[in-house]
Amino acid sequence: MKPFTYERAKSPAEAASRAAAVNNARFIAGGTNLLDLMKLEIETPAHLIDVNGLGLDTIEPTEAGGLRIGALVRNTDLAADPRVRRDYAVLSRALLAGASGQLRNKATTAGNLLQRTRCPYFYDPAQPCNKRQPGSGCSAIGGFSRQLGVIGVSEACIATHPSDMAVAMRALDAAVETVKPDGQTRTIPIADFHRLPEDRPEIDTTLDHGEFITAVTLPPPVGGQQVYRKVRDRASYAFAIVSVAAIVQPDGTGRVALGGVAHKPWRVEKAEAELPRGAKATTAALLDGAKPTEENAFKLTLVERTLSAVLMDARG
Repeated sequence: MKPFTYERAKSPAEAASRAAAVNNARFIAGGTNLLDLMKLEIETPAHLIDVNGLGLDTIEPTEAGGLRIGALVRNTDLAADPRVRRDYAVLSRALLAGASGQLRNKATTAGNLLQRTRCPYFYDPAQPCNKRQPGSGCSAIGGFSRQLGVIGVSEACIATHPSDMAVAMRALDAAVETVKPDGQTRTIPIADFHRLPEDRPEIDTTLDHGEFITAVTLPPPVGGQQVYRKVRDRASYAFAIVSVAAIVQPDGTGRVALGGVAHKPWRVEKAEAELPRGAKATTAALLDGAKPTEENAFKLTLVERTLSAVLMDARG
């Protein structure tokens, strides 16, 4: 790990302004992803800004009838909150499907959204990777790609986003609240927060330089049966090969978002019109234009079968 300097921010606006002013600075809270990347010298920040003391660790009701989740709310606390379990069950279930109890006790809401891909080539500094070193090439294309993307991919990158929580947030139409280095605030719909790789796979989100997440807001509860199903290589402590977050209403309509298939949580709203017709029609619409590799083409069938199981669960 390379040397770095450290400071504790006193306010969200100060954290953002310092991140913009200091060259190669990073925010740190739980550190469950960043510290691993620093040990491997994939991330080499010159300066760390500790944001743990900013008081952004509460869950509060909004005037609209939803919830505002502070950026520093730990995954364990969010999953266990009675309001989340009652009204946003898909989110609680997605959180409990992720990582391990020890990591959930440290990982934060904002950090979960910002975690980086687990593509094996991204984690191997000896291999070319456009996400780690722009312009070096993508070793996954033509390499080992079983766990990687099948939709929304590009010639520069086929990595997938690893978060379970973000998939549920996408199904719930969450929004991300931020503060910029100049003190201005904005709200980013979760649909617009993560990017597809295109020709700049090193950029994961639409955040500006130094912009700091302060909270994630959930809209009023939508009801329905909420299910999260994660298919992985072992029963725990593994990232999704395919995951499905679904909210199904009594009339068969609903919402569905996928994990493990793209560079961002994958949801196609117009495809949800097919839900009453079943998993086959919905999957065809969700994955229209998919470009799988020979090694991960099985994911197309796996999405259909997982969605079918989710719909059976939701409909009893």
